[in-house]
Amino acid sequence: MLSISIFGKTISNPRSPMSEAEPVFAAPWEAHAFALAVKLSEAGLFTWSEWSAALAEELAAASRRGEADDGSQYYDRWLAALETLVTVKDLVARPALLARKEEWAEAYRRTPHGRPVVLESEEIGGSAS
Repeated sequence: MLSISIFGKTISNPRSPMSEAEPVFAAPWEAHAFALAVKLSEAGLFTWSEWSAALAEELAAASRRGEADDGSQYYDRWLAALETLVTVKDLVARPALLARKEEWAEAYRRTPHGRPVVLESEEIGGSAS
């Protein structure tokens, strides 16, 4: 089986796909972050080259900070690059991004284990009925 190792993860080539039992993402949020970057690029809000440059810079910055290069933080870096790119491209104001992150963190803290994390309706701009 031909494969390559990227950030500590083994990726099979198309002639020898990975088994379906092996998850591609370690957590659902990683898949969401991945899909969001793809969809924003497909919508023309940034090019894939811009995305690649932002991710490369974030990975290089993490390396300069001495963070582990074992693949365990890859999607954390992916998300950080996405946050940087959407603020640089003025798709979201930095204070609004930080406020929403705190809203999600608070929702996570108050959610019982095993339950889905949801924002309250008033937190997402809705009105209480």
